[in-house]
Amino acid sequence: MHVIDMGHDVYKANDKVAEKNKKKLDKYQVFSVNVMGAIGSGKTTLIEEVIRQLKDKYKIAVIAGDVIAEMDSSRFRKLDVPTIPVNTGKECHLDAKLVEKALDEIDLNNTDLLLIENVGNLICPVDFKLGEHLRVVIVSVTEGDDIILKHPMIFKTSDLAVINKVDIAHAVDVDAEKMRDDILSLNPNVPVILTSKHDWESLETWISFIELGVKESQNR
Repeated sequence: MHVIDMGHDVYKANDKVAEKNKKKLDKYQVFSVNVMGAIGSGKTTLIEEVIRQLKDKYKIAVIAGDVIAEMDSSRFRKLDVPTIPVNTGKECHLDAKLVEKALDEIDLNNTDLLLIENVGNLICPVDFKLGEHLRVVIVSVTEGDDIILKHPMIFKTSDLAVINKVDIAHAVDVDAEKMRDDILSLNPNVPVILTSKHDWESLETWISFIELGVKESQNR
């Protein structure tokens, strides 16, 4: 009996499309960011802050992925940036094929930064590359300081980790520094940023990290 490893074939096929997406983005010198995290981690808010601070310097587009994507898409459109909603239906993640289709709707000649908001989940997005240049995982202190070690793979495979809503860590009895230590125990080389929408200095660090990627992309 011949056994076909369907899972392996799916991931391999996805990786091929992801590589195609990345080459396309490189051709147009577009820096792409895959923003992952659970529901309520603050992904949309942090993406909004990037848009507000950088849209006068760079041309920004957004792919908003969700089971029903229109709610977050409308928030991005209010900031006057091209936004493509991608409904994933029953799927709990974006995949490279969905992003490939969305790229056809974006004017890449007039895009410097592509922000991709993935579906709210800490498990499903791990295995599906999209063609991004930067994989970001955002986790909120409201999820508890054991959330990192419960979902190790997303932190092991990310290029940047953000611990969000740190201003209320004490109120929810969570140690944000423990969360940072847990991330570094899984991925010692990953940059970790602590953020709060009420602390401009922390937001500036987050935004500056994204802007550095855009500048490096333009200089390639």
